Amino acid sequence: MRYAVTIVSEDSVLEVERWASGWLGAAWSMAGLGERDPEEMFHLEVVGRASTRPSPHGLAAVAALRRVAAPGEWSMLDDTLEILSESQPVPEWLEVPVFEPVRAWRAVDVWDSEHVLFVEFAGQTPHTLMAQISLAGGVLVDKLAVLQPGAAEAWDRLREPDEVPMLAVECPVEVALAELADALRTTDMTWPRHDDDDFVDLRAMAWSRCRSYLPEFRDWQPMGDKERERLLDGFAPVDDTVARSLAELFLDYGDGYMTSGPLCWSPEQVGLFLADWLPRKAALDAGQRAALPDVLRRWIRYSLERREVDPVWISPVVEAVDAFLPAFEEAFDDTAAWGPAKQIAAELTARGIDLSDSEAVEDAMRGLNAERLARYLTE
Repeated sequence: MRYAVTIVSEDSVLEVERWASGWLGAAWSMAGLGERDPEEMFHLEVVGRASTRPSPHGLAAVAALRRVAAPGEWSMLDDTLEILSESQPVPEWLEVPVFEPVRAWRAVDVWDSEHVLFVEFAGQTPHTLMAQISLAGGVLVDKLAVLQPGAAEAWDRLREPDEVPMLAVECPVEVALAELADALRTTDMTWPRHDDDDFVDLRAMAWSRCRSYLPEFRDWQPMGDKERERLLDGFAPVDDTVARSLAELFLDYGDGYMTSGPLCWSPEQVGLFLADWLPRKAALDAGQRAALPDVLRRWIRYSLERREVDPVWISPVVEAVDAFLPAFEEAFDDTAAWGPAKQIAAELTARGIDLSDSEAVEDAMRGLNAERLARYLTE
């Protein structure tokens, strides 16, 4: 409330929104795991203080929060403003209209692992809201920024020749804001909370600009069997059992964990696959483990060539295999890091069970479960 003195006579309503967004971001970022509505509690505390000790800066604080608050908070904030404005002078910016989105651009890297959105807003202070979104390992809003109008055009001019190509292409405003809202929702669900300072400061303001465009959750649909077989057949013959089995693993990872699609490999995706997913999820025999580096390099080239990625940008993805192989070797041999499914598969393999024989696996699992139950009861 003391800091609200600085916005009572502020000329720029954009700065007022940034001020309120920063405080809401602080409340959100410092909340514990079990706190579901930290911003609602912050609004209640500010309204309570402003109502019990009325002042011009108290009214300004409530009014600033109202500009970036979620719709569920509007009624309480509006009622408080109505009461406070009867006895306190209102700031000049109180009735300034909301900023309206007028144009948008979307830049996508050649691997479809990073998106950058630019949305221009008209109003008292025209500006561009920029969002940098990472798609490797799940959707995450890495950065938010408020830039000058024309930032999208400047983006193309300012990129260095050796940077990954990311041409900004104009798109419908509603498409860009829907993607931003979807990415913000996913970022909010990620723990630990994203702590980039720029993201935290602008998160509430970004939400206020795109919340009405929030799409429904997308239903994940696994790749169809025909498409899966088509990709496998194009990569390795059926009798090449080692390469074929590894390619099936690559497809499992790509279909289930690569947001942009099973062929959208990037250096970051290679790192996540080798250093995290594969050691936790997969059991490899000696032949598969020996062939893994070469087969993965071939699969990456196969995938990116099908997406018509320029060969110059395929090379960094292939080179990432060698960069992350040491991390894979260390993690793969660390049994403490294995997931439950991999632990069971390893135990069955050690007992000589053919994991491709479903009946043998079922019989072995019944025996394994009986052993564990007996051990639990005797202990």
